[in-house]
Amino acid sequence: MLDQLDELYREVILDHFKSPTHSGELPEAQVKVDGANPLCGDELTFYLKTDGGRLARVRFHGKGCAISQAAASMLAGQLEGQTVDEARRVIEAMKGLMQGREPPESLDLGDLEALAGVRKFPVRVKFAALSRNVVEQGLQQVIGVR
Repeated sequence: MLDQLDELYREVILDHFKSPTHSGELPEAQVKVDGANPLCGDELTFYLKTDGGRLARVRFHGKGCAISQAAASMLAGQLEGQTVDEARRVIEAMKGLMQGREPPESLDLGDLEALAGVRKFPVRVKFAALSRNVVEQGLQQVIGVR
């Protein structure tokens, strides 16, 4: 059963890598934030457009390994439409998931749950964490924009 779950997680990650959702630049974004992992060369830019205290649109652009790009795709999709506080809860749950903690039952992480398997490979956690770190910086800027 565990092998089937691992295979499902791999498929979700590969699907987001091959066909990322929420990919592309967002010229009307109020916040643009860049991040990189100099050890592996992964690069990400997140674009955040707010409206009425919500992340109305979230897009990303980047290059790098399957895990970093898939995590960015999953995170952008999960955050779009969320308030800043809701987005922070998602990011905190994502962080916990990669450290072996279960997310709160009240929080639906969607495809981000596929990243739970990354924790088995500690070196790869940094690849998945890049998008989270970049978005955290962006949320700080969103607070300043409001």
